[in-house]
Amino acid sequence: MATPPQTSLSTSLEASLSLTPSPTWLASFLSTQKPTTPPASLLATARLRLLNSDIASSLSRGRPATLLPSDIHATAARAGDRRLTGPVALQVLGVEDLGKSRWAQVQDIEAAERGEGTRGREVVRVVPAAGDGGAVEGGGAGGGTHKLLLRDAAGLRVYGVELQAVKGVRVGMGIGSKIVCRNVLVSRAVLLLEPRTTTVLGGRVEGLHVAWLAGRKAELRAAVGQSPDDEA
Repeated sequence: MATPPQTSLSTSLEASLSLTPSPTWLASFLSTQKPTTPPASLLATARLRLLNSDIASSLSRGRPATLLPSDIHATAARAGDRRLTGPVALQVLGVEDLGKSRWAQVQDIEAAERGEGTRGREVVRVVPAAGDGGAVEGGGAGGGTHKLLLRDAAGLRVYGVELQAVKGVRVGMGIGSKIVCRNVLVSRAVLLLEPRTTTVLGGRVEGLHVAWLAGRKAELRAAVGQSPDDEA
């Protein structure tokens, strides 16, 4: 007996992205595709759509290991660290470079808005790779230590801080970008991110991205005493 398309696609997405789509999302996606679409093309389209979706509505909540522990904040004050086996699927809601001044972060955001990155001291035009949702790459992890605001499919939010630079994490990455953590260390409800435990899959949720850019830039400008009217 042939494997149902929904089951086969779900298995392929989980194997390639470590993301488990919800049955509702899968059914909705398949309803927009032609039955004659080759499996490879179907998977590629599904990957792109899933990475650019909001995990609150697109990912399954049926496997506890893929979610943050519900008591992660309640136990934050207790002594000792813990590890999350995962794979925990998370969505980026905000990013801050702790090693840069507020004004430098404004400049990074404006560069991202223009589609620019840097290679050494050279400003280069960034052409997004397929599936990265328009995130700015521009030369490695970039900047200093980054702090991320993250959310799981159940809506639970935590901060993540880099212990070591993680590829794809930078000011200018797509807000709504998907991250998968395995065996990640948690200290006082903060995820301590390292390359061996953290994989940035990419993607972007357009509404979240646009709102965050505008709000974050206004917040940073206010902090340095510059109003929107001061923009040249």
